[in-house]
Amino acid sequence: MRARTLIIPFALVGLAFTLVATSEGQRPNPESARVIRGFQIAPVRLNLKGRDRNQVGLGSYIVNAQGGCNDCHTNPSYAPGGDPYRGEPTRINAAHYLAGGAQFGPFTSPNITPDANGLPAGLTFQEFRQVMHTGHDPDEPGEILQVMPWPVYGNMIDSDLKAVYEYLRAIPHAEP
Repeated sequence: MRARTLIIPFALVGLAFTLVATSEGQRPNPESARVIRGFQIAPVRLNLKGRDRNQVGLGSYIVNAQGGCNDCHTNPSYAPGGDPYRGEPTRINAAHYLAGGAQFGPFTSPNITPDANGLPAGLTFQEFRQVMHTGHDPDEPGEILQVMPWPVYGNMIDSDLKAVYEYLRAIPHAEP
């Protein structure tokens, strides 16, 4: 029985690696480990229909393992009994995942889940890219976002920003 419990996870990782790798005997996608991990840590069910799985998985990895987006855009960040800062096993608040609503002084984090048209925060990729690179608030022309670390995110390359955007398109809409 113990051998079976060890074999199944390794087989699943191998299968995931194979699915992420390119076909026809070519080299595997160099991002495959991050893509696989991205799918493992996504706290919500993803809509992959018509989406590039590699982009979505990589975007999940960037959002959930590197970007810290949950810290500001999910309120509260953790589900009851799942707050690691209280010594509890981490459980993201999936019901309000990335729906915004956290207060930072006079600022409130926005909902970055897809709108009715499937656009994260209602933004096209070009608008999203502009926000991430310049910090210009799309809802308040002329204003610069004061809390979001856009000067850091502004250093991201477009392919990583595209992966984040595709991941945000794949998550479910949520309300604060």
